[in-house]
Parts: sequence; C-alpha cells; structure tokens
Amino acid sequence: MSATEMTPISPSRIGMRPTLWTRGDWNALFGFGTNILVNMLVLTGLLQFVLKMPPEIVFGRILPAVGLMMFLSTVYYAFLGYQLAKKTGRDDVCALPSGISVPHMFVVTFVIMLPIGAATGDPIKGWEAGLVWVFFQSFILMIGGFVAPYIRKITPRAALLGTLAGVSIAFIAMRPAFEIFTTPVIGLTCFAIIMVSWFGGVKYPKGIPAGLVAIAVGMIIAWGSTALGLNYGGMSVDKVGAAFSSFGFSVPLPAFGHVFSGFDYLGIILVTAIPFGIYDLVEAMDNVESAEAAGDHYPTTRVLTADGVVSLIGCLMGNPFINAVYIGHPGWKSMGGRIGYSAATGLMVIILSWFGIIALLLALIPVVAISPILLYIGMLIGAQAFQTTPAKHAPAVVLALTPHLAAWAKLLIDNSLAVAGTSAATLGLDKLGAVGVLYHGLEVMGGGAILVGLVLGAIGVFVVERKFVPAAAFALAGAVLTFFGFMHGESVGIAVTPGVALAYAIVAGFLFVCSKMTVEAPAAESVPSTAHAAPAE
Repeated sequence: MSATEMTPISPSRIGMRPTLWTRGDWNALFGFGTNILVNMLVLTGLLQFVLKMPPEIVFGRILPAVGLMMFLSTVYYAFLGYQLAKKTGRDDVCALPSGISVPHMFVVTFVIMLPIGAATGDPIKGWEAGLVWVFFQSFILMIGGFVAPYIRKITPRAALLGTLAGVSIAFIAMRPAFEIFTTPVIGLTCFAIIMVSWFGGVKYPKGIPAGLVAIAVGMIIAWGSTALGLNYGGMSVDKVGAAFSSFGFSVPLPAFGHVFSGFDYLGIILVTAIPFGIYDLVEAMDNVESAEAAGDHYPTTRVLTADGVVSLIGCLMGNPFINAVYIGHPGWKSMGGRIGYSAATGLMVIILSWFGIIALLLALIPVVAISPILLYIGMLIGAQAFQTTPAKHAPAVVLALTPHLAAWAKLLIDNSLAVAGTSAATLGLDKLGAVGVLYHGLEVMGGGAILVGLVLGAIGVFVVERKFVPAAAFALAGAVLTFFGFMHGESVGIAVTPGVALAYAIVAGFLFVCSKMTVEAPAAESVPSTAHAAPAE
C-alpha cells in the first residue's frame, strides 16, 4: 500500500480514541515477536559462546538491560502510532517496529568486544568497551535526528529504499534462506506455512497466526525426529534440563562504573562508532521512508531522537547493543498489525529477559522454524523498493543494493578464511583474483555500504530524470564522504581511499558539464525524484 493508496481520512473520526488491539495484531505479534526472539537467541549465543561472558553477567546484567531498552522503545513507538491514528482518524496505522540493531549486534561483538576481551583476557573489559561504543552512538543519533529530515527531503525514494533493499536481501534474507535449506524438512515446511498465509491470504483454523503455526509445526517435526533418532533440529532433553538453571528474576541495575571503565579503549571505539552512527541515521531514514511508502508518516526527528535516548538508557544499565527502528513495517502492516502488537512485544521481551526464559526457549525451539519469518521480511522489503518507486527508477534501485552484496560477500570470505587461520592479505590478493575473487573490489565497494548505496542510487535516479545538477551534488557528497572514510573505507580518517574520492569528484564535474549541455525533461513528463514532501520535523 503506498502513501497515495492508504485508507481515506474520515473527518468524523479525527480526534477519536484509536483501537488499541485488533485481530491483525495477533499476527503481527507472533511474526514480529518471533523476529525479536530470533535476535535475542542469537544475541544470547554470542554472549555465551563467542564472548565467553559469565552467566551472571549475561542473564543477570545484560539481558535485563536489553529488555528494558526494548520495552521503552516498543511502547514509545506504539504511542507514536496511537498519536498518528488519533490525528488522522485512520484505523490502519501501524506502529514502527524496533529492537536491537542486528548489523550492530555483530559489529560490536566481533570488532569491539571480542578483540578487547581477547587482548585483555577478560570478557568484562570487552563488555565495558561495548557500552562506550553504544554511549557515543546514542549521542550521534540524538544530534543527527535534527539533520536527518533535511537529508530525507532531498534524497530520492528509490535511493533510500534501494539501499534498504540491499540490507534486507543480503543481511536479513540470505542467512535464513541458507538455514532453511540446511534443514529443509523443517525449514521449507515452515516457509510454506508462512508463505501461503502472508502472501497467499490463506486463513488457518480459528484465525491462528501463521507464525505460531509455523513454530508449532517446526517443534513437532524437530522433537518427533529426535524421538526417531533422526535429530533434524538438533534438539535434546539434556539441553532443556540445563536451560532451567538460568531461571530467576533479575532487574536491570546501573552500570555507570563499567561504562566509564570502557573509556580506556576510546581510540579503538571511535573508529567504528562514528561511521556506524551515521549508518544508523541513514538506516532510520530508510525505515521511516519505508513506513511512509506503506501509508504511515512518522516524524524523522522524533524517531531518531527516541532511538538515541533509549539506547543511552540501555547502555547506562549495562546493554552493549544499540536500538534501531526495524526494517519490516510494511510486512507487519500487511499482516494486520496496528498499534497493540508493538507494546505487546515490549511486554514479551521484559518477561523473557527478566525471568531468564531465553535459555529455555533456545533449547525448545529449532531456530530453523523461525528463519522463514525473516526470509519473508527480506522478500517484502526488497520488493517494496521496486513497487513504490517509478518503474524507470528500477536501475537505480539495483545500483543502490549492490554495495550490500559486496559487503556480504566480503564478510563470508573473511569469516571463512579466519576459520582456516588465514586472511586475504596472507593468501595474496593476486592469487584470489586469479580464481575470480576480486577481494579488493569487494572491500572498497562494500565499505560503508548503506551510504554508498544511497549516494549511487540518488545519482542513478537524478540521471534518469535528467537532473544533472543534483546528481553532481550527490557525486560531490560521495567524494567528501569517501575522502574521510565514511564510504568505501574500513575506518574514518584522512584520504582513506583517495583514488575513489577523486573518481567521485571527476564524476561530479562531468555531470555538471552535462547539465550545461542538455535540457532537463519538462516537469510534467517526469516523476518527482522524491515521492513525498515531508516538512522538516
């Protein structure tokens, strides 16, 4: 549903109290709730098995703080949805989904917490460094919230949604797809259950949500196969018994001392905190744009500021993971989600994290039964970039998503080589190039992928529209961002990739010359490059 196709505003309903819960909220709760559950299961696994955090820190300090942050976030966005529904008189308003930023969850784990924990021999030091990382990112979000609306106004929708499509395809859809085909008996079955309902409109008996049906069927297959000795889902009674040891009640406690201890590693932290703070700004803008394309306009400044504030609160209580508005608003809205699903998810997270239930769920539910939900969201967001933008902008959408494919491919290569005890540099880039792996190209194109996708997508749209001056402006912005390492680089600095920066500057000059040699298409014949005219919030 696009912004122009949303439910008409009824003057008689404006100002009326919106409905807080609908039947569709059950679908969205189980869909979004299982999405959140997957992320929390992965997060717990990273803390326990990668970072080797003591159980008392994982279940007694970090998870309770995570629960508090996510509760504050989901309840606030339910409140924003309530305000929008009341203001417009519409009954189809869907609250923005939010939770722990998944890309950042891996970045702070493998780039900050793990190296520092390994270097010091103390995982607590890694935790403290992660807290400082979030501390700085929170302020970047709060300050950037006042700049983001202006960026959003001048950036074409195809660029915003195109780079978002890249994130969704590469980092949300691909891993679940692989998990599905690793255990296809469970994965494909659950995917079919979800697909025929959420894409095909099939209703299950008594209105049972498709997400719940998929999880139930997945558990039946997994535990049934275990009883038969086939063990498709990796379930075991021993794991369930061990999970009960984590039961208890833990509330978040202030972690100010741990935050200030982490400042010892400030130099290492800022290298990634600044560029990923900018990543957050762009990602949040993309997701607000995605919601508007689905018919719900939310104020960008309030969204970004809220992410920064709740992340800071979580950080000060011991949570080293940042909050973010999630990709997927159109998906939850298409399921019938409105306002209640968001607040209900927050309550669910409090129960899971404060009572130590996560470990038990990790032992009971096969992750492959939940993976199809993430694949569905990736499919939907990837499709939205094409469906809600002019057809002639499709090449720009493809251009915007390609840097994320490069970043994803590089990540797989790096992880594979690390397991083998080597690296691309050790093997030699020439040897990799000889077998078709252009590692340096992946590294440069995938550095700062979300900004690269936005800039390339914007240039593509404006060229298609024969608006060469704004195209040149975005190319020049790309040159500046690249020169300082925010794009096409692994870290912030001076002249990080000077050759790429120079190339963008040359492109900017060429496009400006084109503007003097050609006549722009008449306004009546071109589709506006931005499908909205939202005022600065």
